[in-house]
This record gives sequence, structure tokens and C-alpha cells, in this order.
Amino acid sequence: MKTKFFNVAGFPSVIGCIDGRHIPIQSPGGDNAELFRNRKGYFSINVQVVCDADLKLINIVSRWPGSTHDSTIFNASFVRAQLEAKELGSGYLLGDSAYPCRPYLMTPVANPATAAEHRYNSSHIKTRNIAERAIGVWKRRFPCLSLGLRTTINTTLSVIVATAILNNLAIIPDDHIDDVDDFGEAEDQAIEENPNALGNAVRNTIIDTYFN
Repeated sequence: MKTKFFNVAGFPSVIGCIDGRHIPIQSPGGDNAELFRNRKGYFSINVQVVCDADLKLINIVSRWPGSTHDSTIFNASFVRAQLEAKELGSGYLLGDSAYPCRPYLMTPVANPATAAEHRYNSSHIKTRNIAERAIGVWKRRFPCLSLGLRTTINTTLSVIVATAILNNLAIIPDDHIDDVDDFGEAEDQAIEENPNALGNAVRNTIIDTYFN
């Protein structure tokens, strides 16, 4: 899978791309209804997905109301705990600027100042675009995800996950899977003063090593 991602735009050791998507719903009613109203003004479930290079949705979190920020969903997710514990091996998820930069989650450089940083951002964007494509394929295959779901909340959450599973079953996988050498891991230590500091250090090492 790392090879497939690398072949897109030369970004090393990517194990998945992460993104959030709002699935429209009808107002659930009750005292907590406004929690489901997102920043664009409509009611939704904010769904977090991780996709692989074959456009499969390999991880999905479907339980947060639309007003919840993407970073909050990620910080509370099981996949984040797995990455923190190194249970998924070495490598990185790619996410947009809505996510925190971590040693296992690479985000774009906010204000690129060097040619290497511009090349890093270009490669990051092209590779992360796979998540946009994966979600687009999923929503086109199941138009209810774009038009909106009018079922109860519990049923809605189940429908979202079920369509993700059916979407994966409809994708024909590539039988040939190679691997590449793992990129050297960054120093394993916590930097409490700045939670992004270790992630930024890893990102800078990638920029210097691969994009300089």
C-alpha cells in the first residue's frame, strides 16, 4: 500500500488518507437537535473516514453530530489510539489542515517558504486527493449520502456504515501488493509544551529528506 501511495506523487510511507464528510440528515428533534447543525447551517453527521490507495474505506467513525470539529473526532477515535500505540506499524496518515500535525499524521505546511516545502505540499495534496476520490465514489454509489437520510439517528448511523461496507465490496482490489522500506521513525518522546512539535519535526525531516 505504501508503494501505491508513493507512486501517486512521491510521498513516502503513507498508510492511508483521512478526511471528514458531512452526511445530511433531518433534524433529530429533542433538546440536543442543534448539536447536529453544522457550520454551513444544515443538520448532519460528521463522518471520519480513512481510505487506502484502492479507494477503499478502511476505517470509519460514524457517530458525531455535525457541529463537531474534525480534529475532535480524530482525537477521540480508536484509530488515533492505535497509531499512538504503534499498533498499525510505521507510516503516516495524510490529512488536511483541519487535523493536528502528529508523528503519524502529516498535514500541509501552512505557509511554505522554501522550494522543498512547496514540493512537499504539492505531493501531499496530490496524494491526499485519493480521499476526495474515495468519498466521491462512495457518495455517487449511494446518492442517499448526498441527498440526506430521513431515518432515526441510530438507523442513520448504521446506514452510513453499511453503505461503506457495500462500497468496499463493489471495489475490485489489485492483487499485486508490494512494500517499500520504512522511513526512519522520529524520536519517540512527548513534547507537552507544543503537541504539534514532534509532528512538525517529523514533517521537517520528510521535507529535508525527500523534497529538498
